Amino acid sequence: MNILTLFLIVPVLTVIAILISRTKEQIRVSAAVGMGIQLIQSIYLIFAYLAERSRGNIDVMLFTKTWKWFESMNIQFSIGVDGISVSLIALTGIVIFTGVLTSWHVDYLTKEFFISLIVLSTGVFGFFISLDLFTMFLFFELAVIPMYLLIGIWGSGPKEYAAMKLTLMLMGASALLLVGILGLYVNSVQTGNPEFTFNIVDLSRIDLPIEVQRVFFPMVFVGFGVLGALFPFHTWSPDGHSSAPTAVSMLHAGVLMKMGGYGCLRVAMYLMPDAANEMGWIFIILTTISVVYGAFGAIVQKDLKYINAYSSVSHCGLVLFAILMSDKISSNGAVLQMISHGLMTALFFALIGMIYERTHTRDIRFMGGLMKVLPFLAVCYMIAGFASLGLPGLSGFIAEMNIFVGAFQHSETFYRVATVIVCSSIVITAVYILRVVAALLLGPIKNEEFNFLKDAVWFEKASTVILIIAIAGMGLAPLWLSELISESLNPIIQKLSLLNIY
Repeated sequence: MNILTLFLIVPVLTVIAILISRTKEQIRVSAAVGMGIQLIQSIYLIFAYLAERSRGNIDVMLFTKTWKWFESMNIQFSIGVDGISVSLIALTGIVIFTGVLTSWHVDYLTKEFFISLIVLSTGVFGFFISLDLFTMFLFFELAVIPMYLLIGIWGSGPKEYAAMKLTLMLMGASALLLVGILGLYVNSVQTGNPEFTFNIVDLSRIDLPIEVQRVFFPMVFVGFGVLGALFPFHTWSPDGHSSAPTAVSMLHAGVLMKMGGYGCLRVAMYLMPDAANEMGWIFIILTTISVVYGAFGAIVQKDLKYINAYSSVSHCGLVLFAILMSDKISSNGAVLQMISHGLMTALFFALIGMIYERTHTRDIRFMGGLMKVLPFLAVCYMIAGFASLGLPGLSGFIAEMNIFVGAFQHSETFYRVATVIVCSSIVITAVYILRVVAALLLGPIKNEEFNFLKDAVWFEKASTVILIIAIAGMGLAPLWLSELISESLNPIIQKLSLLNIY
């Protein structure tokens, strides 16, 4: 038994418990207990990882285990973690548990809903612990496919269109990704490696010819980048977010999009560093557009979910931008931004869902004065907004500071100009966040029916408080998390042939 296998075993047991549950209350409790165990496991994994490091274990990956799967092609079920994946596993544990709590009211096909939600989260956990590209791709698909059902059945608005658009675009990305992975596999037989391999650690020791990297780097980066809302392949994101049920939006923006950034860093940049250094400027232009376009897109929206969806395009563009800078400080900021954005966007979507259930509208033009009748939800929304615009003391500030400081250290004018343009998103973000807070929470109540709204109940308070504690904890005490990530970035930055490792 390996500690990481529990992240795959517990969901299976949870699904079995849900299947044998007879009432909706038993289904909800089974899902909450199972995902609560996942959350406890993810927190325990952090302490176990730090304990291994304190004992002097300096292996690139810890808790590794490999089982032969398809021996003739050297396909292995290989798992292991470093500081980056440990931190993202913890993020996933928090978001899925709070997502289950937020979905406590789901009455339609309750059993099927929670099973689909848990299958999706299992794909995310499996993706972050995989060391074999074939296994990683398998879990990538496992995380994407349930989205179609979750949006198409339990969504709202033009849900069939949104589900189809999301699925087709991500399947297109998967096709690119598969070709890129197979390209790495076919070219893995090089000096010092006599057999084909999908293993990331083994591939990282191979110096692939630049001609090979030029072909497959764009495929892998775009394949993962589509999931990370890379411009111009981001259009699935606003539609998918707006039509998805609350917990699915939380998981989708909170952790599923982080698989894109993680894949770009772990696979594209780490395994093909020469092409990354040579071709990175192209994607820096695209990510710069993502950041600014997403922020301006959020300004003109009236629907709360669309505002947060375009905000996610901007923030996830910032992650890819920082990764492409190939600097340790900015890369550290990229991972911190993944975690920070995952927490605050999960909080946003949870609160938007709670407000919609009470007001039956997401249009900010018909709202106002909700602070008077929903004080708990209003305060939580303001905290999420302040985290999004980078208020010191919350998670967004430390992440964005690392990104901008690291990116601006490049001496070339192109990189500095791009950094200045990206920095302008701070001001744009402040504009739409403060505008939404004013329109939603302040001023007079525009609809007299809103005077009788009831504030959050226990499961809504539990989910939002957990997310706020995580956001504030990361903002007030970021050093341990930053150091956890920083140690694991060294091999990647060294592969990118940088002279300065901070």
